Amino acid sequence: MRLALGAALLTVVVGSACAPPPPTEATIRFHYSHFEPSLVRVKAGVPVTITLRNDDPIDHEWIVGNAGLHERHRHGTEQVHDSIPSEVTVPALSTRVTTLTFAQSGELAYICHLPGHEEYGMSGILRAT
Repeated sequence: MRLALGAALLTVVVGSACAPPPPTEATIRFHYSHFEPSLVRVKAGVPVTITLRNDDPIDHEWIVGNAGLHERHRHGTEQVHDSIPSEVTVPALSTRVTTLTFAQSGELAYICHLPGHEEYGMSGILRAT
């Protein structure tokens, strides 16, 4: 029994050590007013290029940040986001590409703050490790 447990622990340790690094590219699809995937993993300190593909016949936005930033956007009046890499407007049936570097490990939410979209479930998590 000890031998089997030891082999299982070794497998877990070796498996963790051999896990591939987070990608330097990701695609997030907007479909039926949801983000796919709803969890994206990136490496902290490494630039990641994110392709935002809106397959819906309506506009969306992709805002990534902490709780304070999202609270500001819930009540903000910005109609178009095109100058900050972590705040991107993606018109209907189009694609935008942005490149970001997340300085530290942690989780940030990405949300579409257009009226009713967040409430409908248009949010996800970006995890930097």
